[in-house]
Amino acid sequence: MSELLTDDEKVEIIKKWWRDNGMAVIVGILIGLGAIFGWRAWVGHQDRVRENANLTFEELLVFLNREDEESAQSAEKAAKRLTKKYKRTPYAALTHLAIAQMRLNEDDPKGAIAALRTAAKQAPAPGLSQLAALRLARLLIAQQDFNSATKVIDRYDDGGAFSADFTALRGDIAAAKNRPDEARAAWQQALDNGASGLHLLELKLDNLSLAADS
Repeated sequence: MSELLTDDEKVEIIKKWWRDNGMAVIVGILIGLGAIFGWRAWVGHQDRVRENANLTFEELLVFLNREDEESAQSAEKAAKRLTKKYKRTPYAALTHLAIAQMRLNEDDPKGAIAALRTAAKQAPAPGLSQLAALRLARLLIAQQDFNSATKVIDRYDDGGAFSADFTALRGDIAAAKNRPDEARAAWQQALDNGASGLHLLELKLDNLSLAADS
């Protein structure tokens, strides 16, 4: 059909189509460009946030490696900035882990436990959350709060990469409750599944055997 139209008729059809649809095309282009530039701006903002969070976290680590009072105060300030201003980044959870160590250095296990609970709860990645939970459970065991430690282990042990380490902690709890058979089974399972601290697990198993023979 288009072969039968003259050039003037084709031009007129194009003009009519543009009158009917031109504004929609322009708006669509502008919206598309706005989305592209908006996305680039958002990505740029996220990059700046991560960079600033990283720099602040590095400052925190530097202050933590010093033992003077001024550095301790600076570490507290850096930690506060990270947990408030960058709470949606992994650095906030890492900061709570650092705060827990700070509290332990200050002989404040309750403060360390609170920081580790926050890290486990707010960490944006499961692996980081489980790492915090492992440290929390170990500290609770050290405080002889076995019921709370068991609850933490049950909540965060999902059978993944840290499962063997959680199993080892179950063995620690069983040993503390004078359940040697249960402790031996848990430690052996943790050992077989590649838990961290293999030599320590082997030592614990050896000590159980010695105690049974004595």
